[in-house]
Amino acid sequence: MSENKEEILANFQSITGIDDVGEAFSHLEECSWDLMAAIQRVIPQEDPVPQAAAASATPPLRPENNLSSSIRNATSSSTSALNDFSLAPGPSKNCPRWLKNASANNLGSSAAESAFVPVASTSADPDIIDLTSDMDLAENRASTAFSPSSSSAKQILFNIHFDQQVYGILLPSSATIQQLKNKVHDATGVPICRQALRGWPPAKLHDAQIPTTKLSTLGLSAENDLILIDFTEEGYMDFENDEVSSRLEKKFVLTIVQQPSGVRHELSFSGRTTVQEVKTNVYYVTDIPVRHQEWTGWPHGCDNDTTLAQSGIQLSHNFILHNAADKLRNNANNSSSTTRSSNAVGLDTDSSADEFEDASDFNASEEFFTDPLPLQPTTRHLIPNNTDSEITGSLKFIENYKQRFGEPCPMFFPGSLEDALKEACHKPARERKLLAIYLHHGESILTNVFCDRLMKHENILQQFAEHFILYGWDLTHESNKHLFLSSVTACISNTASITVRNISVDKLPSILVIGKSRLSGRSSCEVLSVIHGNVDLDDLLSRLWEAVDMYNDHLKVEIAEEDARAARDQVKAEQDMAYEQTLQADIAKEAARRQKEAAIAAERQRLESEKAEEEARRESIRMVAEQSLPKEPNETETNISKIRVRKPTGDFLERRFYTENTLQDLLNFVASKGFLIDAYKVISSWPRRDLTAIDSNQTLQSLKLYPQETVILEER
Repeated sequence: MSENKEEILANFQSITGIDDVGEAFSHLEECSWDLMAAIQRVIPQEDPVPQAAAASATPPLRPENNLSSSIRNATSSSTSALNDFSLAPGPSKNCPRWLKNASANNLGSSAAESAFVPVASTSADPDIIDLTSDMDLAENRASTAFSPSSSSAKQILFNIHFDQQVYGILLPSSATIQQLKNKVHDATGVPICRQALRGWPPAKLHDAQIPTTKLSTLGLSAENDLILIDFTEEGYMDFENDEVSSRLEKKFVLTIVQQPSGVRHELSFSGRTTVQEVKTNVYYVTDIPVRHQEWTGWPHGCDNDTTLAQSGIQLSHNFILHNAADKLRNNANNSSSTTRSSNAVGLDTDSSADEFEDASDFNASEEFFTDPLPLQPTTRHLIPNNTDSEITGSLKFIENYKQRFGEPCPMFFPGSLEDALKEACHKPARERKLLAIYLHHGESILTNVFCDRLMKHENILQQFAEHFILYGWDLTHESNKHLFLSSVTACISNTASITVRNISVDKLPSILVIGKSRLSGRSSCEVLSVIHGNVDLDDLLSRLWEAVDMYNDHLKVEIAEEDARAARDQVKAEQDMAYEQTLQADIAKEAARRQKEAAIAAERQRLESEKAEEEARRESIRMVAEQSLPKEPNETETNISKIRVRKPTGDFLERRFYTENTLQDLLNFVASKGFLIDAYKVISSWPRRDLTAIDSNQTLQSLKLYPQETVILEER
């Protein structure tokens, strides 16, 4: 590729007016960094006008100065790719943003600018912007200038409600959703990737999400109201709560292009991952410290605590990553500040001041992605410093572990080490388990791989769940490490404490396997195995299996002894019980008989009382429902709906309603016949839906329950 990618990116933004770098980067990536193809993707071109039609039409307003020459002035290195890109004239008042940028950035000469002729608006409303005259440039202007049938094309008016304003957009019915979003971007400034339009016909919601869908297929009226939602204009607060919740559990695939080497990294994260955690993971992959990372592609309004679900990016998103330290070294070797500024944004030295200011504004908006001080990320530790309680530290560990590494997550024991040891080891031999102590360290380079790959594997999770009590602790802070060592010494042994103390940071995270076995005639807890973090999946799984098998062999003798002792105790207990039972047999039998009779009488009385109360309650509800029923219309009246209700026995109930009667009136009719809604569901046959689960204030007409309908009663 002869052109530098940054230069192509800058030229693409200047031509198209797309301010969002992430969106521009995405278009170029999908077109393999072919500038011409990317421009045509954003600004689709129609087929050339037939010669016959062109000859009969009025001559073009700009016969000599098309925009391809202007583009060649802005992107001299892409001359051959843009020679065929010509644009028809358009209005100066409603000129699209990319065309204004072209003029502002010296993309067109003064002669070319003077050739623009305003086109009269087709709307009587001065607030409505007629964007059909510049829609996709050559597409609509060429058809308006040269096509004899263009004047008869059906026009659709969209009232876009956004930011307490209404924007009128007029488009032909042959336009697509993508072209509508382009015009919404021109009118409101909201990038396409951040637009969410609400208000489409319910039956066409799916088609309205496809960019190539034509407006003529959506069953729209001549005038339509749509609501525009900008996902990230004010940070993640513009998201609807349900959309954020649905994105939290989804996987985001981030493609990160490391510059200037061009190396691509594709990383997968959950929606709960924060920007800070993404940067930390990228550090492990690229060796670029977090404080030196400069990112291109994050939406405006994000900060280090923003999660991917809240950020507004797509599930697949592209970024550019620079090393600030490399830039500083390059700038130090460059004596010309003017040349250095041009190289930073990928523009020619004769680019206009407007383009340079645009780049400066973007860098300022993402200023937080370069840490001003060499501070370590605050989210590496899982337990806060100077924690004075094991229980508090354990609960914090579990909470932060799940937040950082997501699901699936091992089931850690919440509580102190002593409680975990009791749960695992201080039980009968047959119920005993191994205690696995996971030792975490936020500064270890093995942490992310060990937790994201090994600790999430299905076989590892199953092994821990079946054979271990898993306890976690974070050794990042020295104060927490000392607290844990003291607990290990008190609960297990001094040898176990020394073992933990001697594990170096580069071998963490580690897993200590603790078991209670009988050695030299006494039973005590000992460290059976230490598994360091530099193992692969197969090695970790085999080490855990070996520990389980070895421990089961040690327990066999204890289990046999406990079984024999339990058998002896059982014989003695049975003898004592036989004597006591003989002595008390007659008394107990008589007392039991009297007690049983009293209980039966009391239960019978209670059931009868409850039944009477329930019948009274149901009758009261039925009467209220019957009294609230509206008047039944005659068969000769208009706007009526005849509803048949099929009972569980197979026979039917029938009644007529006015179409403006509500669903609650229908439910009251059913209840008045003894079928209370708390015991029965009312199901519509087609489409099948539970009418008792929707808004009962809707009319029968809005629910399509007219002129006649059959519903089914089902017991809950």
